[in-house]
Amino acid sequence: MDGVFKTIDTVIPGCVEIRPHIYEDNRGRFVKVWNRQVFVDAGLYSEYAEEFYSVSRCGVVRGLHFQLPPMDHVKLVYCVSGRVQDAVLDLRRNSFTYGRFALVELSAQVGNMLYIPKGLAHGFCTLSETATMVYKASSAYSPEHDCGVLWSSAGIPWSITDPILSDRDRAHPSFGAFVSPFDGEAAG
Repeated sequence: MDGVFKTIDTVIPGCVEIRPHIYEDNRGRFVKVWNRQVFVDAGLYSEYAEEFYSVSRCGVVRGLHFQLPPMDHVKLVYCVSGRVQDAVLDLRRNSFTYGRFALVELSAQVGNMLYIPKGLAHGFCTLSETATMVYKASSAYSPEHDCGVLWSSAGIPWSITDPILSDRDRAHPSFGAFVSPFDGEAAG
């Protein structure tokens, strides 16, 4: 990606890990996480509607979250403090990776990001004392389209067996009970 970023494919089509070039000197570090033109040139979505962050304690699992069409969205996520085990689950019915997951450890130290296309559920487990995750989303949060799949129902080998969960995340349907509205392998 134009020498600014390196991309690493995951097992899920369209979902890529992005590693920025990190500039370090005696003052500290400088990390570029976004360059619209570089993303456009790489064929990645680049018109984000919303950006937010979460702070989580060690042992927290958030997810697996997504929004239903027509408010489904592309996400770009990264960890600016601490480290997490990040997970995505392919919910695209016609995808040859439907029901498969990908795991990537995201950390402030590495500065890596995960680009998540539409039709994937996303979640993470906090591995450090705390972790701050930043999310860019291509559509704004829509409560009536907000959805999820139970974190423990897709065979993901989480780093923790007894996580701290929200009531919302405990109540999501299992992957086996979820009827997906996502059709294909759209990358964005």
